[in-house]
Amino acid sequence: MKPMKLIAAAVASMTMATGAIAQVNLTAETASPGGATHLSLAHMTEVAGTSGVANIQLADGQTLTNSIQNVAEGKTDIAGTPYILPFLMNRGVGPYGSLGKEKGAELAGNLRAINPFVLGIFFLFAYDSKGIGGWDDLKGRKIYNGPPRGGALTNARSMIQIVAGLKDGEDYEGMQINWGQGATLISSGEPDAIVLPELFPSPRLTIPSAAGKMTGWSMPKSAYESEAMGKYMKAPGSAPWTAPVADIAAVMGDDWSFISEDDTFRAFATIGGNVVHKDMDDELVHQLVTTYIQSLDELKSKAPYGNTVGFDFPMQGMCGANPVKYHPAAARAWREAGYEVDDCAVAQ
Repeated sequence: MKPMKLIAAAVASMTMATGAIAQVNLTAETASPGGATHLSLAHMTEVAGTSGVANIQLADGQTLTNSIQNVAEGKTDIAGTPYILPFLMNRGVGPYGSLGKEKGAELAGNLRAINPFVLGIFFLFAYDSKGIGGWDDLKGRKIYNGPPRGGALTNARSMIQIVAGLKDGEDYEGMQINWGQGATLISSGEPDAIVLPELFPSPRLTIPSAAGKMTGWSMPKSAYESEAMGKYMKAPGSAPWTAPVADIAAVMGDDWSFISEDDTFRAFATIGGNVVHKDMDDELVHQLVTTYIQSLDELKSKAPYGNTVGFDFPMQGMCGANPVKYHPAAARAWREAGYEVDDCAVAQ
């Protein structure tokens, strides 16, 4: 069992002005540092401690498949997750096949969301030296499209097939490698193009761009608005994503160019959030989320991708096939802060 890096929030002596609850001790699990999943919960750990709401012991570098099961079973208080995992748990399939449908549905029913984030934005990019012309120039190319297995690979393959009409192994050579080696593979120049879930920026974008200028392509508007892509982006764990091209270009700097037929960059995102057990105390959840919302500007300033990962978009990917709903006290906190949270996204 690999050691867990524990990050403990400082125990504050004061309580919140409301004085509704005394500070409590909580446990939490999240992914490795570097992305929005880790940053969101690390920030909550910090502000919950300094505001006197809770002392959160945070274990990072965890396998989130296991983390949310720990929350569902009452072994851990808070965990980050892509929303595809509760969907799979609810059906008792994939990594939760051993649970079976009945037990999986029971456990998934214990999970409640408290805040959102984007794990990655799927798009096409390549070194300018490769001479790639965009989505219609991928046939016969080598394309790095994710790790050897998992949701990212499935999503990248599906995106290429829907947008370009190409299948991995038939129309192009898919290249897979583990996440930790991704930047090295891209920098090697072996793949002609890359389709991955990224942040603006992420190490897999900034490190390789030091070796040469790169271009990213928006999903064509016709593909983005197609029925096939519309259905795909409504699947649990996915959501439509757009941003002004100028905003992305400004964040990424002179080593990057971005191409779209208009001023909007279109893609789809892998989405998720932090979840708690349905029985977590209402007042505790309300104070945790209220404190978090009040510090969103500080959170966004902690990473260059802070404004592009939906920290303040609680309705992203909710309702529909997504089985996860907000804890009522979390929904109340978001609504009190002026954010839209539809009834279909709130547990009754």
